[in-house]
Amino acid sequence: MQKSLLITGCSSGIGLDAAHGMRDRGWRVFASCRNQVDCDRMRTEGFESPCIDYTDTKSIENGLKEVLNATGGTLDALFNNGAYGLPGAVEDLPTEGLREIFEANFFGWHDLTRQVIPVMRAQGHGRIVQNSSILGFVAFPWRGAYVSTKFALEGLTDTLRLELAGTGIHVALIEPGPVTSKIRENSIPHFERHIDWKNSALRDRYEKSLLKRLYHSSGPDAFERPARAVTDRLAHACEAKRPRARYYVTTPTHIAGRLKRVLSTRAIDRILMRLR
Repeated sequence: MQKSLLITGCSSGIGLDAAHGMRDRGWRVFASCRNQVDCDRMRTEGFESPCIDYTDTKSIENGLKEVLNATGGTLDALFNNGAYGLPGAVEDLPTEGLREIFEANFFGWHDLTRQVIPVMRAQGHGRIVQNSSILGFVAFPWRGAYVSTKFALEGLTDTLRLELAGTGIHVALIEPGPVTSKIRENSIPHFERHIDWKNSALRDRYEKSLLKRLYHSSGPDAFERPARAVTDRLAHACEAKRPRARYYVTTPTHIAGRLKRVLSTRAIDRILMRLR
């Protein structure tokens, strides 16, 4: 029988590639998006596309209900993916902005996951895959809001994996480094709404580094991989008899993982300070 997979954040980047890649592998993919216009576009590409906005609890409930109605009440895998960034120094980050990004990048994921678990328990199997980041275990300057959501996600997911051991439900984290996507472009409205950089004590650093990176693309980042690199890991997490707990994607993630194991916090800080 064709297995079913719900993917969030499919309007572009990792989610879009995952939807196409997993469908090509024979999965019945429900490619959800936050905005209805993107769902309509996905349907023209042949996907079933429920509208799921992580910041809207009703849309999470209705979107999952649409999936379960279509499958007869089963779901083989969930790939939590939709997220956004809010760049800026922590001291310039208003609490309102932090609350909003946690709603989209963390609380909404938890809400959807909690609703999926009873379905997977009833059928005796399932895969829950969380798209984390290299920023889920290493903190980079200017990324405090996004880093905090991913650190929280990693802790919650590790706990969930332990609690679901022996149930037939496997839980995995994918941790990409630089991957081709629109996350930088999509973060600009959030930055402009929340970060008053002109009145910041760090204004000169904004002008020398962050603003250039946000508004003036110089091409792909070093070691940047296409979104397909994440899809390949997702396929293993969904199909392997014994999926891994973690999947590193890109060279920087592998390097950061090794350094985290062998270097002191102070030594890692010295390396990361060069990224300011």
